[in-house]
Amino acid sequence: MKYIFFGTPRFAEIVLAGLIADIGAPIAVVTNPDRPAGRKKVITPPPVKLLAIRTSPDIDIIQSEALDDAFLKRLAALEPDLFVVAAFAKIIPAAALPIPRHGAIGVHPSLLPHYRGASPIQSAILDGATATGTTIYTMDEKMDHGPILAQASVGPAAAPYPALEATLAKLGATLVAQAMQAVMAGTATPRPQDETQATYTQKFKTEDAFIAPEDLAAARAGTSPDTASAILRKIYAFTPEPGAWTLQDGKRMKLLDATLTGGRLILRETQRDGEKPKTAP
Repeated sequence: MKYIFFGTPRFAEIVLAGLIADIGAPIAVVTNPDRPAGRKKVITPPPVKLLAIRTSPDIDIIQSEALDDAFLKRLAALEPDLFVVAAFAKIIPAAALPIPRHGAIGVHPSLLPHYRGASPIQSAILDGATATGTTIYTMDEKMDHGPILAQASVGPAAAPYPALEATLAKLGATLVAQAMQAVMAGTATPRPQDETQATYTQKFKTEDAFIAPEDLAAARAGTSPDTASAILRKIYAFTPEPGAWTLQDGKRMKLLDATLTGGRLILRETQRDGEKPKTAP
């Protein structure tokens, strides 16, 4: 099976690692260019590129800033059977979709048509969604829109982002491997998404992770259990970045870990600007 994998961050890396273990390496990966990372802005390759380098020197690594005609010609020259797309972070041109013989398959960490868009995991955590999961779908020219090939739930969105991301990515790897084999064999049975149930997400800003000091005080005192629950969901959703944060003595302080006890928010770890993380008193 000749497939090209599109993806950039940790979610995509976990999906690709599962695919490599299950059905073998892709002929190419398409991922974002290396970017500055961390406080020192060190130029850093994306996780998918690093995985491809570790896996095989034969994997073609494509890091095009512009998805233009030259990019499309490079993909077509590889004569792929399938595209597999997971957290690529760019809109794939409609002209690219006919290139693979058997189409393009998307991996999305939500129960589509719910939580389409850029931040499905964070949005589900913030909403306190009672169910979340991963969907495999046939891609078309619209965002997260095509017919569903496979879908499975993992239960409530009630865990810190990194843990839930890993769970959904591992599930995605299993589901997409099965879907790829079904598509290649001609046994796939896609079903259309219910457009009346569609919901959408957007990218979050650092300001979205702010917690007002008075709300934090009420949550810690136990006088507002609903506020305590909402703050815990923010801490879970925005871990590790941008990090839920508040102001203490005029300085910014990240809330890194917390739990709920009897409707009270118990801080476990915090970090003031310019200082190391510490266990909260």
